[in-house]
Amino acid sequence: MRVLTAGIYQFDIRQGAVDTNVQSALEGISRLSDQGVDLAVLPEMFSSSFDYPALSEHAQKTPGIIETLAKTAADKSVVIAGSLPEAHAGGIYNTLYVIDKNGEMAGRYRKTHLFSLIAEDKNLEPGRSAVVCDTIGGRLGLMICYDLRFPELCRTLALKGAEVVIVCAQWPAARIAHWDTLLRARAIENQLFVVAANRFGQEGRLMFTGHSQVVSPQGEVLAMAASPDIALAARLDLTEIEKFRNQFNCLSDRVPGIYEC
Repeated sequence: MRVLTAGIYQFDIRQGAVDTNVQSALEGISRLSDQGVDLAVLPEMFSSSFDYPALSEHAQKTPGIIETLAKTAADKSVVIAGSLPEAHAGGIYNTLYVIDKNGEMAGRYRKTHLFSLIAEDKNLEPGRSAVVCDTIGGRLGLMICYDLRFPELCRTLALKGAEVVIVCAQWPAARIAHWDTLLRARAIENQLFVVAANRFGQEGRLMFTGHSQVVSPQGEVLAMAASPDIALAARLDLTEIEKFRNQFNCLSDRVPGIYEC
């Protein structure tokens, strides 16, 4: 598929309220499906948020949530991506799952960069690999929130062949200008599409104002969430990537031998 419609559902995640949050997510996916999307992206930890005391319990519900999402993906013929707590090998991970249109698991990515300011590093295990997955909707590179501040990861995804980078996030209002800037930077420097879902609402002292958005390879914001609870969509012509790179290919002009990082 060289042209796809990417959708984002931005909503207020209720800490620890798994059933309520999952129902909200399913309603959002339905709204996106009505708009004809091929790809539906949800925010970070959308089932429970960072409810650390009960995170292990919430993670036990994730397989059932995945089953529900798989059925929904197949029924509505849409790729679904979102981050959930995952129990694995005695630890809990913040994991971005991608379910293809046929209901099959296309890929999963465990968050690499854990945000110490909200104690992720003390409550979660870090992932160890960059992930690009093939879907009916294209090649998707996967990132979660704080990962956005590390350009090396997004560059790795681009070099692995990602056409669209998915970012699931709970990015606070205090630094929303950074979010807006970094999304455009990652798209421009890697000449690919970025589809970023952020949450809205309040959790403790943290405020979240959304700004979920779709950004083109040239840094144009194709769609941005302008209200709290919103399902937005934008058309992505993946042939634009090759056309742009043929005109101005900074990836092929790289000089890896002089980079120390």
